[in-house]
Amino acid sequence: MMNYVEGFVAAVPAANKEAYRRHIQEAFPLFKQFGATRMVECWGDDVPLGEITDFKGAVKAQDDEVVVFSWLEYPSKAARDAAHEKIMSDPHMKQIGAAMPFDGKRMIFGGFAPILDEASGGAMGYTDGFVLAVPSVNKEAYRAVASKMAAMLKDYGAIRVVEAWADDVPEGKITDFKHAVKAKEDEVVVYSWVEWPSKEIRDEGWQKFMADARMQPDKETMPFDGQRMIHGGFSPLHDA
Repeated sequence: MMNYVEGFVAAVPAANKEAYRRHIQEAFPLFKQFGATRMVECWGDDVPLGEITDFKGAVKAQDDEVVVFSWLEYPSKAARDAAHEKIMSDPHMKQIGAAMPFDGKRMIFGGFAPILDEASGGAMGYTDGFVLAVPSVNKEAYRAVASKMAAMLKDYGAIRVVEAWADDVPEGKITDFKHAVKAKEDEVVVYSWVEWPSKEIRDEGWQKFMADARMQPDKETMPFDGQRMIHGGFSPLHDA
């Protein structure tokens, strides 16, 4: 069972897709050795532009770059913290970091504690990624809404829904999670994803979900500002 997640969003030149794949395949054995239980990297496939916020703006993606949505799963925060200490001192990791096929300065990252993890099993073939800002006082209200949505998404074909509450989300000089969703002082960043068996099932699932009368949005009772939520569809590049 995952008890802590480290989430990332980055912009990678489209021409560097295979170089990026090799980069993460080289890095995963070390992350596994350091305590990570799963490493997932997803390549932008259906990432829309938004009027206020979006994934491309979150990492200042250029015209020739693709957004990557990725995460590391750990059994606990302590395991993640221990992994960080090893990463910072490992010479092989320093070599990998020095040869990154993308601009690491624009990558956003942070540690999150799951508040919902609903899974039904099966191999992931497509992912929807989300980042949003929720008032800290609305944590339980958000969890209730997310739980209701997760049950419906699973009815429509999703195999896992995760909602993770910001725990260790640093501010960046160029980009960071808080700026990505224009989070206010009283708001907390939520990192979330939905796993599907395939893009086809995902497309059909969302159509059914959006048509379901139970989930018609009520702006008066929504526990967060949906206009600042960023979202997109991603194809798995690496899942181990």
